[in-house]
Amino acid sequence: MHCLLYEDGEEVVLWMNTVGPYHNRQETYSYFSLPFCAGPKESIGHYHETLGENLQGVELEFSGLDIDFKGNVKKTQYCSVELSEEKLKAFTYAVKNHYWYQMYIDDLPIWGIVGEPEEGNFIWTHKKFDIGYNGKQIVDVNLTSENKVKLVQNEKITFSYEVKWHESKIKFEKRFDKYLDPNFFQHRIHWFSIFNSFMMVIFLVGLVSMILMRTLRKDYARYSKEDDLDDMEKDLGDEYGWKQVHGDVFRPASNALLFSSLIGTGYHISVVTLCVISFAIIGDLYTERGSLLSTAIFVFAATSPVNGYFGGSLYARMGGKLWIKQMLMSAFMLPAVVCGTAFFINFIAIYYHASRAIPFGTMVAVTCICLFVILPLTLVGTVLGRNLAGQPNYPCRINAVPRPIPEKKWFMEPSVIIVLGGILPFGSIFIEMYFIFTSFWAYKIYYVYGFMLLVFLILAVVTICVTIVCTYFLLNAEDYRWQWTSFLAAASTSCYVYLYSFYYFFFKTKMYGLFQTTFYFGYMALFSLSLGLMCGKYLWLCWYKLLCKEDLFNSKNRLMIL
Repeated sequence: MHCLLYEDGEEVVLWMNTVGPYHNRQETYSYFSLPFCAGPKESIGHYHETLGENLQGVELEFSGLDIDFKGNVKKTQYCSVELSEEKLKAFTYAVKNHYWYQMYIDDLPIWGIVGEPEEGNFIWTHKKFDIGYNGKQIVDVNLTSENKVKLVQNEKITFSYEVKWHESKIKFEKRFDKYLDPNFFQHRIHWFSIFNSFMMVIFLVGLVSMILMRTLRKDYARYSKEDDLDDMEKDLGDEYGWKQVHGDVFRPASNALLFSSLIGTGYHISVVTLCVISFAIIGDLYTERGSLLSTAIFVFAATSPVNGYFGGSLYARMGGKLWIKQMLMSAFMLPAVVCGTAFFINFIAIYYHASRAIPFGTMVAVTCICLFVILPLTLVGTVLGRNLAGQPNYPCRINAVPRPIPEKKWFMEPSVIIVLGGILPFGSIFIEMYFIFTSFWAYKIYYVYGFMLLVFLILAVVTICVTIVCTYFLLNAEDYRWQWTSFLAAASTSCYVYLYSFYYFFFKTKMYGLFQTTFYFGYMALFSLSLGLMCGKYLWLCWYKLLCKEDLFNSKNRLMIL
């Protein structure tokens, strides 16, 4: 956590950040985009922002107010604004749309409301700061807005401020606790949802284990009985079940290049998610502006070899030849989708003159990270994956001619399995989605990353258990097209999350306007896509390891017990 030590009388900077409608948290504008006036003190220069702050629309500007450590300031007028027609319209619009503004003192956020839309429109003109200190550190800041003035054209409005200092017993390490909401995040409903999901995991693991072991033993008993029959009796007997696809089950997936890129990206997202959650638990990243996003970008770039390794090794096992194309797709598929969506939203932000508009320099920085960090590291991972884990290790040979897929019941169709596969995994994270959405789209700070880590693990186990059964049914129906089905059955969880985002938008928020709507559904689509890639990787890995066991399909293409 950033720590500044102040001497008595030393300058304390009040930074003005953004202003925007209360119900549209992401629709923010520069504080001085409204006709507020700054204090008489000369600017000390723009604050050096990080990459994460730039991407999140942080626009710190010096307030011009003279504040010194432990120096009380009586009510002091610092500037005035004459309400011309244009300025009156700007303030009136802000008041009617419940505009809030944000400021920072020593990295502590402060929020205030512009005005009140009562009988007529009123604006608050006096800011009263109550600042607590512990030793040489600032540990608490409170703002009280006073002195309502009615907005009347050609009238002059005078702004004033007041500062009172008091000693506080709050420790510096605990100064951010006041912004957290334990009653919301640690409510018994939240605890109950975690417990309920955990019990679901135990139940599903037991159920899947029982079903597979009992079913596979029956299959083995039947197939072992067939081994004792002569060839004539075998030909006359009924052959069915997943034994019959042993010569096709390891056939490369259609469009192996895209499939391997998706799997590699899924591994990459999983590693990034686990690392960022771990860093957030250890380092309290929520206490510093943009630190969580900056950490995610750094970890994503640094772990790019994971993408190349798993994607490249799978592509090699599937007999792929277009290595450069595969590497480029693995490296740029997710960044291209994210940047494309962000740039599209950026055009709307620029039109609205919103602070969310990404500066050109930041775009260049992100592009350089992709070209000079992510691409080379992905290349390294691809080479390692191809050479170290790229040899096919299938326990049986692949038939030269694909086996015809027989007719099956409607609920055995891949499309039905894909649709049903994501229901229970979504159910296991449903409650947590509400808390995550509320922290991002409303005025809550998410800090219970221990819960998030547990839900991350629960989602992995539930996804594997549920869709293992689905894929077993597919193979038992003698349909060997398991790769894409297993991937999409797990990834369909993201579709339910995105559908839930529609419900959340219309029934849990009061968002409005083109900018906020585009921002919401655009970034929710990216979130859902990333979640789908991560979930799809779990099941595919599990089934690949399961089918490659030498005691499941031996070299003579006979079924053996697990």
